[in-house]
Amino acid sequence: QVQLVESGGGLVQVGDSLRLSCAASGRTFSSYVMGWFRQAPGKEREFVAAIRWSGGSRYYADSVKGRFTISGDNAKNTVYLQMNSLKPEDTAVYYCAATNIYYTGSNYYPNLPNLFNYWGQGTQVTVSS
Repeated sequence: QVQLVESGGGLVQVGDSLRLSCAASGRTFSSYVMGWFRQAPGKEREFVAAIRWSGGSRYYADSVKGRFTISGDNAKNTVYLQMNSLKPEDTAVYYCAATNIYYTGSNYYPNLPNLFNYWGQGTQVTVSS
């Protein structure tokens, strides 16, 4: 049974940093793309970042480029989202997700939620001003 378990959320101030973790279990994820999405109240779920385990390709939403960094630890089957310079608009529930849908090509950009097969339960991030 596949499980994705997020942790690391919390309440922080504007400009602070947080690191989210996503522990994956239940299968081999070496060929998967792992992603982070977020959903604020009343808004649709939106893409934040993704990383491909094999090769390490990384993808970011424009809104977080330069502030957030996604990384992975293969030995621990864990994906991280380092979030710096947090803003109030970063407040949301953050979800970890995994997909085995990948193709080579410069137009691959895993930003659609329905591309992902597996989801975690989410972790709340609140940025207070």
